Amino acid sequence: MLLAILSVLAGTSDDELVARYREGDLHAFSALVRRYQDRVFGLCLRWLGDAASAEETAQDVFVALFRSLGRFRGESSLSTWIFRITVNHCKNRRVWRTRRAYDRHVPLEGERWDDGPERQVASDGPAADAGAEQGSAEALIREGLEALSEEHRQMIVLRDIQDLDYEEIAEVLDLPRGTVKSRLHRARAELARLLRNRIGPDDVKA
Repeated sequence: MLLAILSVLAGTSDDELVARYREGDLHAFSALVRRYQDRVFGLCLRWLGDAASAEETAQDVFVALFRSLGRFRGESSLSTWIFRITVNHCKNRRVWRTRRAYDRHVPLEGERWDDGPERQVASDGPAADAGAEQGSAEALIREGLEALSEEHRQMIVLRDIQDLDYEEIAEVLDLPRGTVKSRLHRARAELARLLRNRIGPDDVKA
């Protein structure tokens, strides 16, 4: 029954779902969660770098959304509003982790990325696919993202990974469009510098 209801609501606009939620329809909120859960989790994962923290933060985002959706005024699109909440929760989680020296452990490659925090090793023993993952371009890019400043990381994640346009990013971060473009340019240059000479032909999979 629930799946049938959510299937019907899947074609309903964000505005209509918000209106139905305000009228007490909790199925409308469930439909919004289904619509945005993958993108919210993906944003958290790229921002925070590990699945456990990303899952916890994504859950916090939807708890916050449940509590505050009735106050959503529609001054921006719902997706922009949700991404703004997600960004704020990711920032808060990183501050929380930094204060507890969460990331100050030996990096997987045995060295630090410039002056950035060291990467945490998830367990004492290597995973079965640890060697392949460390040698992949994807793993190196994750390392690069982790080494970026908060300002630069958010630009790469929002534009190049989440595929938000400049106007959406400007709304999410409350910045002028020109500032978004200039910061994104610097962020891409910094990521390229970090990755230079670290990704070779063997790291790129066909």
